[in-house]
Amino acid sequence: MLLVHGFGTCSFVWRNIGPNVALANLTAFAVDLFGYGESDRPFDADYGIAAQAEYLDRGLTALRVSRATVVGLDLGGAIALRFAAAHPERVDKLILVNPVALDEIPGDDIKSLQKNTARHVFRLTRGVMGAAPLLRELLQKSVGDPARMPEPLVARYLAPYVGQDGIDHLLRIARFVDRDAMDEIDLRALPQPTLVIWGERDPWVSPRVGEQLANTIGGSRLVRLPTAGRLIPEDNPEGLTELLLDFIGVRGSRGTV
Repeated sequence: MLLVHGFGTCSFVWRNIGPNVALANLTAFAVDLFGYGESDRPFDADYGIAAQAEYLDRGLTALRVSRATVVGLDLGGAIALRFAAAHPERVDKLILVNPVALDEIPGDDIKSLQKNTARHVFRLTRGVMGAAPLLRELLQKSVGDPARMPEPLVARYLAPYVGQDGIDHLLRIARFVDRDAMDEIDLRALPQPTLVIWGERDPWVSPRVGEQLANTIGGSRLVRLPTAGRLIPEDNPEGLTELLLDFIGVRGSRGTV
């Protein structure tokens, strides 16, 4: 199972999912997308959706993994869709968790970040607080239960974007998020069984995205989680793990999530 995070997060977001997947006798790979977390961040690299999908392909080749179930969260959902379309032979099943897709790329979170850049321009140019003025609100609003995103956890997600260099890089990777890479994907032609999981308290992307994806991708279904936000791995890691394992047929669901 390949776990792909979204914008403003990193592989750390899967810390409560990966071990439980491993306990089900599966191998879980939680990656830091290129330019995120602890991955390299060359100034002149391409951090767009299409490029990230190709980096995943190379990563699986390096790991000697020929085929995997791909789980994409948020922006990682768009990357997973692109990867599944470009390399269908490498994707066994597809699981999309509050994906940004269709005409909602970029989501309102990145649009909000761009607007807040102007509001916090003085502090940002001085690098006094790193990316905190930009990312804190995005993270805190991405969970349905505020208690699931306490300040120490916010600080952990902010760690890759410390100082002026961190701010510059955050804004750089945000500029690479556009829908051009998705326009050529024929969702109806995707051959993989697909599960769309939607946390209904996501303030950044319309729930109609989940509905449209489930209605368009053949053999797909939609599961709604009414109390969760976008970051379901933080809001409800146990329920999300159960949905993942049930969908790939490792074990039956223990009950209502």
